[in-house]
Amino acid sequence: MGIDLDRHHVRNTHRKAPKSDNVYLKLLVKLYRFLSRRTDSNFNAVVLRRLFQSRTNRAPISLSRISAITQNPAAKKTNENKTIVTVGTVTDDNRLLEVPKLSIAALKFTATARARVLKAGGECLTLDELAVRKPKGENTVLLRGPRNAREAVKHFGFGPHKHKKPKVESKGRKFERARGRRRSRGFKV
Repeated sequence: MGIDLDRHHVRNTHRKAPKSDNVYLKLLVKLYRFLSRRTDSNFNAVVLRRLFQSRTNRAPISLSRISAITQNPAAKKTNENKTIVTVGTVTDDNRLLEVPKLSIAALKFTATARARVLKAGGECLTLDELAVRKPKGENTVLLRGPRNAREAVKHFGFGPHKHKKPKVESKGRKFERARGRRRSRGFKV
């Protein structure tokens, strides 16, 4: 066996543990690592993998999105009496006028989201409470928030014609008029 010269310094980007030092997160990882090993349920393995993810990849999901998914006429029958599970934060949306009765398990709830769910007669569970109730993840719907809804993503993409958001709000003579905007400055597209 020699050294793989092509991939000599290539790091394995597959996470085996969370980067965070949060003790509660570490306890959840310990719990779901046990469950994924001892049960034949794929649900626990998916939750464990999502617990390892970075904050960027654990995007928040709003009550309006959860409501739209659960109240959708096509999926209403299948999502009835099921617990909504998200490995991330559940946020409030004040554009949603009426919150339906929901059972949601999440890593975190904002104060207003929690209050609105409880007021509607629903329940807010932590992921360890969910593990006690449904160790195999039966009768659950696993959801994810939109990863690309971050403000930073709007600025991504190289060159003009990408409809990317400018870093500066001003549109004057002095702003974003150099390389790529004038022939005298490299190129113009």
